[in-house]
Order: sequence, then C-alpha cells, then structure tokens
Amino acid sequence: MTLPRAAAPKRRFVQLDVFCTEVLRGNPLAVVIDGEGLSDERMQEFARWTALSETTFLLPPTDRRADYHVRIFTPGGELPFAGHPTLGSCRAWLDQGGVPRQSGRVIQQCGVGLVEVRLEASGRLAFAAPPLRREVVEPGLLAQVLAALGLAPHELMASAWLDNGPRWLGLQLASAERVRAVQPDHASLKHLAKVGLVGACAPGDETQFEVRGLAAPLGVNEDPVTGSLNASLAQWLMGDGRAPDSYVAAQGSALGRAGRVHLRRDADGTVWVGGEVQDCIAGTVAL
Repeated sequence: MTLPRAAAPKRRFVQLDVFCTEVLRGNPLAVVIDGEGLSDERMQEFARWTALSETTFLLPPTDRRADYHVRIFTPGGELPFAGHPTLGSCRAWLDQGGVPRQSGRVIQQCGVGLVEVRLEASGRLAFAAPPLRREVVEPGLLAQVLAALGLAPHELMASAWLDNGPRWLGLQLASAERVRAVQPDHASLKHLAKVGLVGACAPGDETQFEVRGLAAPLGVNEDPVTGSLNASLAQWLMGDGRAPDSYVAAQGSALGRAGRVHLRRDADGTVWVGGEVQDCIAGTVAL
C-alpha cells in the first residue's frame, strides 16, 4: 500500500522584471518569500524548474547587521552574489512588509557578505558593488574565447578577469554595434568561461554602453540584464579611465529586451548599480 504524499507547504511567491521601465523588457526574477526550511537540493530543483537566469529564496538573517538573507540559484548552481536578484529580492522584501533597520537603506546578507541597497530619489533601487578582483586573462584561453565569439584578435580593445562574487571574462570591443552583432558559439563557451561584452554607443545615443552577458556555464546561454557584470565592468572601465563616473548601459538587445542599468561612482570610489523593478506575478508556490 502506498501512503499519500504530504502536501507541500504553500509559500509566498512573486515574479518580477528587473532593470526595465516596463514589464517584459528586463530580466525576470522568481522570488520565494518564505524560503526557511527548504533544503539546498529543493532550492536548486525549483531554480531548474523555473528555467529563469536566477531564482532567489528569502531567509531570516544570521548576521545581526542584515535585514534579510538571500540565496541565489541559477539553473546550474548557486551564486554568492548577483545584481538583478539583489534589486529584485530587495523590492520583494520591501513589498511584502519588510522594514529596514535604517530608513532608506537595506542591508542584504548573501554569499559574498553584506551588500547595501539604497532607495534613490528617482524611485530606483541601487546596490553598492562588492569589491572587484581583476586578473590577466591567459592568452590560450582568450584565443579560444575569441574564436567561440567569431572575433578577430584586432577587434579586442581590452580584456580582464572580473570577479565581484561571480567571475566574468570581460571583453571590451570597439563599439556597441559590434557587441550586438556577435553570434556566440554557446556550446564552446560552456566549457570556457562566462563572458561579458561591452562596447561604447555612438555619441548622442540614449545609453553610453551596450553590454551582453554570455553565461552558458551556468545553464543560461545569454542573460537578459546582468547587474553583477555591469558592476564589474563599470569598476573596470571607470578605474582605467575608459568610462565616465556616471553612465547608463543597455543590455538585452539581442534578446528583444530593453534593459537599462544606471551606474555611478561616488567620490569615495563606491560604484552604485541601479535600476527599476516591475511587478509581474504574485501568489503562492507549493514547495
């Protein structure tokens, strides 16, 4: 005799669209509000099921300085930090009744530690980019990545490993047009690296840079809009004098999206990454 399986508890659930001014144009995020009690395996299973670039689970903080704790999963594994899940999770926490310890300032606990999120006067949320670690890219690997992207060596302006939790291979190309035209071999990239492409837009454009996040190693060929990548690209480009202290990046054009990421560097060197978050779905999920 087979006993009936106990019903899974209903947990509050929302789905949001991040880094966009209208729904369906940014990067969707699934958020399980009541994540306490779920096993790592169950979280990973649900993240694979949603098939979104990231799914997050909100938990009580274990650090007394934090307002909440978030765990971030891609279909392929857990991340210590990611940008659009940070802004989306913060918005979900606030909308579900979360009250920060300090007005206008939310402290998120995640794998890289504590991340500050601010509510800006514009209504956007913005997070403080974690410290960036940079390394030189191995020539052999760089050659393989360029081949997988269909790029000639002379088309590359600069390259670096960029790590602020997630690790990206950053490649600067000559123009936004060239970034948009790249046709990646995702099957090859899956065994090489997550790649972030960036190129400057033409003068007078609405945005100053075009970005693409190619993340086949995480089970997502191309991420629509990537906060962590934009954070590390801004720290890299601003630090080397190749970008102004404030600019707007476009991402998602190749996927029919219109992501907008607002970057600015304070006098103390902190880079803030901001964007709008739109509500899409609210309800419960049985997990």
